[in-house]
Amino acid sequence: MSWTEANIPDLAGKTIVVTGANSGLGLETTRLLTGRGAHVVMACRTAAKAEAAMTEVRSQHPEASVEFLALDLADLASIRAFAVSFQEAHTKLDVLINNAGVMALPRTETADGFEMQLGTNHFGHFALTGALLPRLLETPAARVVTLSSLMHKVGSMRFEDLNGKRGYDKWRAYSQSKLANLLFCYELDRRLRNIDADVRSVAAHPGYSSTNLQGVGPRLSGAKLAGRFY
Repeated sequence: MSWTEANIPDLAGKTIVVTGANSGLGLETTRLLTGRGAHVVMACRTAAKAEAAMTEVRSQHPEASVEFLALDLADLASIRAFAVSFQEAHTKLDVLINNAGVMALPRTETADGFEMQLGTNHFGHFALTGALLPRLLETPAARVVTLSSLMHKVGSMRFEDLNGKRGYDKWRAYSQSKLANLLFCYELDRRLRNIDADVRSVAAHPGYSSTNLQGVGPRLSGAKLAGRFY
């Protein structure tokens, strides 16, 4: 049976955090959730882009309940600050959607020295989930949704060189980060079940979607043909 946005239930009273909510899948997710009555906290790096995205959402849903909180997943200090700000303003968290990500970048590092793809896609969301876990545990039937990719199938965890300092390959690093997302999702769910927590950890693969994700890598590496292909 096909599943469409019409199947989304009434979400009035729900508080949902969406990372990378200003474009692509994050923006579409925000549009759909606010359209069903949820209050969405858009966790984004850039205020101007978030404000533009909120304007777009409200153009379709004038009564949309949406707010922006700054979050840079490539900076642990930013993650800590986001968690403090969120928990000061909100007494519950029904859903955390770990959506933001980067793909196939030339080797760069996060503010804390992690390889950028693993640092953003996995370590950033790992830290964010841990920082917000108190609110999740206090909220009945809460859930954590982590977006992965079928690229995990060709990924492997290079524990001897997680940060790709030896023989970096951008696609191998991306695949590793997506595998890490799934390992985190499953282990988090196992641990939550072991303590009988009323929180579930689930994963989603969105399929190929035409978003900004595909264009960043080619632009940074000067691969014009790949950029046009995507």
